[in-house]
Amino acid sequence: MPGLLEKRREDREEAEIPTAGMADIAFLLLIFFLVTTTINVDTGIGMTLPPKLDPDQKPPPVKERNLFKILVNAKGELLVEEEPADIAQLRRRVKKHILNYGESPDLSDSPSDAVISIKTDTKTPYSTYIDVLDEVWMSYREIWTQIARTGQTPQGESVGLAKTYSSYQEYYNTLEPGDPNKIRDAFGAQISIAEPDTGD
Repeated sequence: MPGLLEKRREDREEAEIPTAGMADIAFLLLIFFLVTTTINVDTGIGMTLPPKLDPDQKPPPVKERNLFKILVNAKGELLVEEEPADIAQLRRRVKKHILNYGESPDLSDSPSDAVISIKTDTKTPYSTYIDVLDEVWMSYREIWTQIARTGQTPQGESVGLAKTYSSYQEYYNTLEPGDPNKIRDAFGAQISIAEPDTGD
């Protein structure tokens, strides 16, 4: 009897798993994931850059006192007006420079003449660069919010708003495409972002 069982086992073919359709299924799954996966392309900072200057055209001259210089090194350390500084001080100092109105000889002649210059190194941490840029923009946003609340520039000139708003953002949200931005027309921002140092 044992010999008969062993013979039957030898005659029986080994079971195989059909794999012919597996490649088709894997290929279909690959196509499905490629088609349905969304890739986030919203990276970087959205900025409207000025048109490129003609090579023969020289940039407009800027008085030294009107230029507020911010340098960020490769380690993310700040040098503001050639002095070491902290990002926490930046907003207050930028506003002081912009709103000087010629009082201090070391600061800007007027808001329309003030230029905020930001220069970085190629190895500057991206997060530090964003923090610096945010603080500079927030300096202007705070001034614009004050104008939106009063309807006047810091010098007391009317900007022609139909009514006052609780913030600049509230005013901005009321604008339709193509509407003039009266606050920014009356009090513009001039931020210069220089090409980073390559270390050469």
